[in-house]
Amino acid sequence: MNLTRREQLTGRVFLIALIAVTLLPFLSMLSAALQPRGTVPTGLAWPTDPQWGNFVDAFNVANMAALLRSSVLIVAGVVPVSVLIATMAGFGLGHLRVPGGRFVFLLFLLGLTLPFEAVITPIYYQVQELGLLNTRWAIILPLIGLYMPFAVFWMRAHFVNVPGELADAARVDGSNTWQLFWRVQVPWPGQRSLP
Repeated sequence: MNLTRREQLTGRVFLIALIAVTLLPFLSMLSAALQPRGTVPTGLAWPTDPQWGNFVDAFNVANMAALLRSSVLIVAGVVPVSVLIATMAGFGLGHLRVPGGRFVFLLFLLGLTLPFEAVITPIYYQVQELGLLNTRWAIILPLIGLYMPFAVFWMRAHFVNVPGELADAARVDGSNTWQLFWRVQVPWPGQRSLP
């Protein structure tokens, strides 16, 4: 597709305008963050004496080290469990075609349409009954459940698109269902091939 010089120029002008509109709020926040204490920022004016220590002070006042540590622990609890469960469920729904799998898949699709706001109150009461309020488990367990519909949908799509000949060849080579799942369908880097 050949663009005229005028079209190229118009495209570049729009891109530059879009970049400016995107970056201006960030530049405004940066200049406001570098102002001395007790001053009112005046738009995009760069301060004469930038206070870079404001970032360190904000980090310490907000206790960001503890918040980051907590976030890492939550991610370390949610991501591996979600990936493992979703991968196995996607394999069962996409490759094994378990009985009732279509109905279960429709339930997962229904779960994609549920807004988070609709389930937050029941989740709160459930976590309260389990005695997990004010713990990291009160965040980890609901997040695992809330990510399942999309994760299972995504993994099922992968397993449906894996060629059936690959599974047939693995079965001929003597692999059982677990080996088919772990060594053929979900290969890990550096993993040995089937004997």
